[in-house]
Amino acid sequence: MCSSFYRAVPALVFALLAAGCASGPQATPSDPLEPMNRAVFSANQTIDQYVATPVAKGYREAVPGPVRTAVRNFFSNLGDVSNLVNNLLQGRGVAAAETGMRLAVNSVLGIGGLIDIATPAGISTHHTDFGLTLGAWGMPPGPYLVLPVLGPSSVRDGAGVVVNAALSPATYLDPSASFGLYGASFVDTRTNLLPATDLISLAALDKYSFMRDGYLQRRRYLLNEDQSTSDVVAGDGYSNEEATSPG
Repeated sequence: MCSSFYRAVPALVFALLAAGCASGPQATPSDPLEPMNRAVFSANQTIDQYVATPVAKGYREAVPGPVRTAVRNFFSNLGDVSNLVNNLLQGRGVAAAETGMRLAVNSVLGIGGLIDIATPAGISTHHTDFGLTLGAWGMPPGPYLVLPVLGPSSVRDGAGVVVNAALSPATYLDPSASFGLYGASFVDTRTNLLPATDLISLAALDKYSFMRDGYLQRRRYLLNEDQSTSDVVAGDGYSNEEATSPG
């Protein structure tokens, strides 16, 4: 759930680097809440610098690669429950069918999703979320919004976060297990994004504008493009092994 944007960061970084988007602060009609958003963004950056990044680096050093891959596969498989529902709600029958097949194959043959059997078998992944579902139904995004800890969003996508959480199987476990799964997913996702973070630090004169413009551009792209044509387009620029989310 909390990684919907973060999974897209590498694609955003490379797209914006190619476009030369490293701009300073500037007013934009899509961001009328900028003063508040910048305050939340600054707090998020502090948490990331002193908590999330050190934990992610420690996880990368302490946990062997094959184990990290199994963890990524597991959370990707959980995320396919939400992907299946949202693809159905968006009327994307082929994407929903492939996602359902992928979920079944990896859950049964992949030992609960620890092993990705579906990707080598040619079963595509189609990442989506309820924010995109609302957009497909015609709901405008509303103002840009930076959420505490979760990061870049919009009023529409922020509302979608609640539904995405409700669609995640992790939500219905014992509270301690549920929080543990979400925490593990966050750490795994943050670990995967360490290289992208370095690129952003080097490229952006103003990280806030860089992240905002990239997020809004990416969401428009996902709504306007045929998401069924490509794994990269359908989701986040990651292969299945790199995509992580409990839902």
